[in-house]
Amino acid sequence: MSETSQSGRSDQRIALLTVDDDPAVSRSIARDLRRRYGSSYRIVRAESGGDALDALRELKLRGEEVAVLLADHRMPRMTGIEFLEQAMDLFPRARRVLVTAYADTDAAIDAINLVDLDYYLLKPWDPPDEKLYPVIDDQLDAWTRSERRPVAETKLVGHRWSARSSEVREFLARNQVPYRWFSTESSEGRSLIAAAKLENPELPVVVTPTGDVLVAPSDAALAEQVGLVTRPSEDFYDLVVVGGGPAGLSAALYGASEGLRTVLVERTATGGQAGQSSRIENYLGFPDGVSGAQLADRARRQALKFGAEIVTTRDAVGLEVNGSARSIRFADGSTLDAQTVILAGGVSYRRLEGPLLDDMSGRGLYYGSALTNVAACADQDVYVVGGANSAGQAALALAREARRVTILVRGSSLTQSMSAYLVEQVEAHPRIEVRTSTVVVEGCGDGHLEGLVLQDTSTGETATVPCGWAFVFIGAVPRTDWLDGIVVRDAHGFVPTGPDLVEDGAHPPGWTLDRMPYHLESSVPGVFVAGDVRSESAKRVASAVGEGAMAVMLVHRYLEQL
Repeated sequence: MSETSQSGRSDQRIALLTVDDDPAVSRSIARDLRRRYGSSYRIVRAESGGDALDALRELKLRGEEVAVLLADHRMPRMTGIEFLEQAMDLFPRARRVLVTAYADTDAAIDAINLVDLDYYLLKPWDPPDEKLYPVIDDQLDAWTRSERRPVAETKLVGHRWSARSSEVREFLARNQVPYRWFSTESSEGRSLIAAAKLENPELPVVVTPTGDVLVAPSDAALAEQVGLVTRPSEDFYDLVVVGGGPAGLSAALYGASEGLRTVLVERTATGGQAGQSSRIENYLGFPDGVSGAQLADRARRQALKFGAEIVTTRDAVGLEVNGSARSIRFADGSTLDAQTVILAGGVSYRRLEGPLLDDMSGRGLYYGSALTNVAACADQDVYVVGGANSAGQAALALAREARRVTILVRGSSLTQSMSAYLVEQVEAHPRIEVRTSTVVVEGCGDGHLEGLVLQDTSTGETATVPCGWAFVFIGAVPRTDWLDGIVVRDAHGFVPTGPDLVEDGAHPPGWTLDRMPYHLESSVPGVFVAGDVRSESAKRVASAVGEGAMAVMLVHRYLEQL
């Protein structure tokens, strides 16, 4: 790997990186880039995907930015597509260009979905004035106009057994806020606390890039300090989407792209449960899979591109009907009015019941937060509780570092609740064990998780196993208590819509219109439902995305009749 930077210029210039395993081609494209852009940009050249990733990591550590990545498609050990997919995690907003021969254009087209490819450049690119520079100019212009967060990192000082420290880590990670974690037991952590002139502070302590110190901050206070949007810009919208999972993001994207004044309000972070998945492999258009975080980030950026607003740390606690307006009331007492509402709040993981289990939450026992703890589980024995796809994906992610991962399943086999492709991967993994007909009935430990009491559902026998890390994915509980008394819900709290509300041809209770509810419409006209929170939904990412788009179509139909 070699770097080129023109003399007399700052080393903090924005980088353009090119990687090609053919030294002659690599030198040629770097030379052409240097001629046109060398005075304004740092040109970084690598001759393998591994070397290029190392260079990107160095740039990331130095706080520098990368505007464009150019990768040759046919490279041994790591193809250009594989490199770009990994590079996305380091510099997600860098523009991605695949350099390919004419015969490989089909692969390049496939890469548009896999790595969100921005352009594929055909070899040869001579003359560069006609075939190379216009492409790079367009990519640099798009990068300059795109939203980019500052690279400065937030510092987080906490303790492994502090539940709130775990929650803040999860909040920052899911909102893609760059941060560094320091244990209170480390010299760096103690130095930060001393520099802030704090004695025995409540944890965690957060130091923002501007030097502000927050002690055990709420999500809302933290969001405002790290630059997240926490307040809508207007008081009235055409459409309010409640919930930022795949259904909510889809609804926000299609609503905004079709001209509706649209705002999405989310309690924690966009992505929902899908956003916490280490790999989604059965979603259309991604044959090699995509992480939930990548999918959520792309959807979020796409919705923003079309003009949707996305507001975080807004916890909806009430819904009111005020004439033709629908009002959402939030936990802080504020309200937001709109002509229509799409409920896409999704579901949360069901909690374990038993002695000490609640006390262990965030202190070794975690609900759906496996990804932020993968590195910490290195060489540890880990338990995953649950048998659905989310549990299988978490187990595979944890098994990359853990010594042993044991999946605890209430049923008699994984096939009852997990997709077949995922069952095959789990059963083939040498470090994953599956224990069927097993439930967790009690936690053990003094201040943090040290063991689990397991029960065999077929015999009733119990046994205690040592455990310092457990991740729980057991069923879904809808977040709909705030709709009680306003919107009809089923016995489990899910929201029925359309035909499911109609019995013997009669209108649902409280229905005020002559027509019957539309397919995704709730018992309140103008309030639609999409995704997992809807009764009888498919509980899959693809169906949630489809329902979000379909709900917007029905919103238009509703508005046309006002």
